[in-house]
Amino acid sequence: MAEKDKTKTEKKTKSERIERIYTIPLRKEWLKAPKYRRAKRTIRAIKEFLVKHMKIYDRDLDKIKVDPWINKAIWSRGIKNVPHKIIVKAIKEDDEVRTELISLPRNFKSEDEFFKKKIEKEKKREMENKKKAEDKRKALEKLAEEKKKAEAKKDEEKGIEEKLDEEKKKEEEKELHSAKEMPKEHMHVGHEAKSQVKAQVHKTNTKK
Repeated sequence: MAEKDKTKTEKKTKSERIERIYTIPLRKEWLKAPKYRRAKRTIRAIKEFLVKHMKIYDRDLDKIKVDPWINKAIWSRGIKNVPHKIIVKAIKEDDEVRTELISLPRNFKSEDEFFKKKIEKEKKREMENKKKAEDKRKALEKLAEEKKKAEAKKDEEKGIEEKLDEEKKKEEEKELHSAKEMPKEHMHVGHEAKSQVKAQVHKTNTKK
């Protein structure tokens, strides 16, 4: 039983992302609706087709995200003149389906070329924006690294300065300590020298 559960989980993880290309027939669907509702009926037909073929068991049409370019392609000649088929790329991720426009039928050749150019431009813009975002991110990372390095250098310099200050303080304390001890000896020596000088002067005066 445990092995079966593992295989099920593996299948679920593998089926998280599915990409498929469909040619969706639309004529039969929009013929069911009046002319002033054909475009809306075609969009609903696309959703129903994808719900069925992409195996969304809830049959929830809200899980199908129709690309705005598909909507524009269907409405390109108005609400009445709708394409009889459309080629779409469907991408399923976690029970949600995204759609992308691939092409329109031959009688919509000019519109097909127009939309393809627009989609290519939009993809190029997206790629450029992604590159710019990556460049900004890399630049920010470099700045952060440089700041960290500068802070580390400052910390090292501060540590060295603190060590030097401590050494200087120790040397000054030693000098002060030695200076406090030395004056007593000098005073003692000076006192003896003064007494000797006075004795010599007294002796010279007595001989005369």
